[in-house]
Amino acid sequence: MVEIDELTIDQVHSAYKNGTFTCRQLVEAYLERIELLDKNGPKLNAITAVSVFALDEADALDGKLKASGEFVGPLHGIPVIVKDQCDTIGIETTYGNITCKHVPTTDATLVKKLKDAGAVVLAKSTMPDFAASFSSASSVSGVTLCPYDITRETGGSSAGSGAAIAANYGLIGVGEDTGGSIRVPASFCNLVGLRPTVGLVSRTGLSPLVKFQDTPGPMTRTVKDAALMLDVLVGYDPLDPYTASIALAGQPRGGSYAANLSTEYLPKARIGVLNSVFGDEASSECAAVNKVIRNALEKISGTGTTLIDIVIPKLDHYVAITNIYMSRSRFDINNFLQTRPALKTSVQSIAASNSYHPSLALFRKLSTSFESPFDDPMYAQRIEEHAEFQRLVIGIMTENKLDAIAFPSVKIPAPLVSDVVGTRFEDDFPSNTIVGSQLRFPAISIPVGFTDEGLPVGLELLGVLYQEQTLLELAFGVEALTKGRRAPKF
Repeated sequence: MVEIDELTIDQVHSAYKNGTFTCRQLVEAYLERIELLDKNGPKLNAITAVSVFALDEADALDGKLKASGEFVGPLHGIPVIVKDQCDTIGIETTYGNITCKHVPTTDATLVKKLKDAGAVVLAKSTMPDFAASFSSASSVSGVTLCPYDITRETGGSSAGSGAAIAANYGLIGVGEDTGGSIRVPASFCNLVGLRPTVGLVSRTGLSPLVKFQDTPGPMTRTVKDAALMLDVLVGYDPLDPYTASIALAGQPRGGSYAANLSTEYLPKARIGVLNSVFGDEASSECAAVNKVIRNALEKISGTGTTLIDIVIPKLDHYVAITNIYMSRSRFDINNFLQTRPALKTSVQSIAASNSYHPSLALFRKLSTSFESPFDDPMYAQRIEEHAEFQRLVIGIMTENKLDAIAFPSVKIPAPLVSDVVGTRFEDDFPSNTIVGSQLRFPAISIPVGFTDEGLPVGLELLGVLYQEQTLLELAFGVEALTKGRRAPKF
């Protein structure tokens, strides 16, 4: 039997070359794990559909390796969990919404890229309706449970990918991040979660939430696996004009994000610490997270890294004024649904029929929001102040010669299920991920430890546009230093 806990891409490829196990055997082991933990046992409820093609694809990859002695690509035989936000040929897709169940005839561009690189799409993962929540609650799948404490939940919107990769259902996971949808579940599920610069990875074939902020990215157990996955995902797609910005990103050093990862970079770095977004010490939840983050920062400082306390003036104002969910989301989702007329639905019809999870306050609000962003009388001001916000933060980073800005990904650990399906977070969720999202900057969440209750905590590193290489190098050093990742026990 294949031992699948905490496998990495490099380990799997070594096993294939050495004949330790085959791709079929690995896929079978993951499918058994899904059956054991998702449909039975703790019933994490992370998976919406399992691919009926996975074993045949594994057999084909085994045959090609046996015939040629070569891998078909950099992700040869790597089982991947794909967020249900992505179209997948022949596998039911819903975008988290019960009215949108269908079986696509084309793959999202990123899914095609993964397959071309040799990956095996194993299953689709849960998400809230149209990714409109920091929780997992969905009209399709209900609530997804945290692998570290099943009375708590995973965070959203890439909930299923977070729980599935944490619980070793697959080797790597696809998430998508608008306001924190990769980094929140990564923090709660003890994973590495990378939000790339918008346009680095194609969104073609993914349902939107805010077109300006939406960006798919890796959710993995190690930084190197995230870098290897990013190498495959990036690239120009004529069907997503935003990917023209790949020309500005340039080539990572050595031609690969994974090629030059080293612990030597962290001690030479200068990192700003944004103390204003740490949680209130009077809250036991916030204090528990702060303790883990401060301990991690102390370790980082001990390597020689220069930590500098920084302030972003008027931060609350900029985060509020650059919020464009009410301006754009209804418009962006409806435009997407119009490209799929067979679904015969819209934001308004979904809301009118209550065909969404009742705890999703954001979806309820955006269903009565502006039909077009240009109907929002403050839209021009929001766009102008967004550019001002970017210049301000870039200026602070330039003045202080910073490589990144650090803070807790989320102010609290994974919340109780009763909190997220109740009204506790209806008006506000204590996530810091919105800072990077509304700047539209890249950011990465790295596991750095656990609270005294055994709940994971993530440290976010925020960079400027197209600095994924720097963030990955810093994260690689933090990962080696803190050793924050450990598998859940069931």
